Amino acid sequence: MAILIINEKQVFIQVMKMKVKYATIIVKDMDESIKFYTEVMGFEIDSQHNPYPGLTITLLKGEGDAMIELIKNTENEIGLFSVGMEVEDINTTVKELKSKGAKITKEPMPITIGTLVFLEDPNGATIVLIQHQ
Repeated sequence: MAILIINEKQVFIQVMKMKVKYATIIVKDMDESIKFYTEVMGFEIDSQHNPYPGLTITLLKGEGDAMIELIKNTENEIGLFSVGMEVEDINTTVKELKSKGAKITKEPMPITIGTLVFLEDPNGATIVLIQHQ
């Protein structure tokens, strides 16, 4: 919460809070990628998920809260896919972003660990917002 003082009165303004949470990379070989990020880069495996056949996700943690998310699937090009940001209230955040002209490319959708939404920055880079359960 931010405080703005106008004419000696306090006016409270809600501020969107976003925290960079993930850098998502689409990989061609999950085992080779895990080996690189753990043995070479010093990350540790946080968790692994197989939400459905053909999709494998590995979350790697280092220092701080942000993680590397490795995804193996056949739907996306190999390489950096998106930057993920955690939000407290995804519906309020989306409403505010839309009011500011943000380009929402996929509306909020439930996933196994919460709700996410996709948007694009002015350069076409994908940003994923996630509200964890």
